[in-house]
Amino acid sequence: MTQIQKALLLASGMIALAVLAVFDVVPEEFAQFGPIALLAIFPSLWLGKSRGCWPWKGGRA
Repeated sequence: MTQIQKALLLASGMIALAVLAVFDVVPEEFAQFGPIALLAIFPSLWLGKSRGCWPWKGGRA
């Protein structure tokens, strides 16, 4: 899965959460923090896997 597809998947999850909150399926309090929670739960979707700036992971020192 490419990085663009991962970002689109994350964005569609956030939109789905907002739509569910509009129709009172999800409580409003949860919907306020839902997008941030999705970013915290799935960091590889928006950070990617390349961490070249970390010297202990094979990056340049």
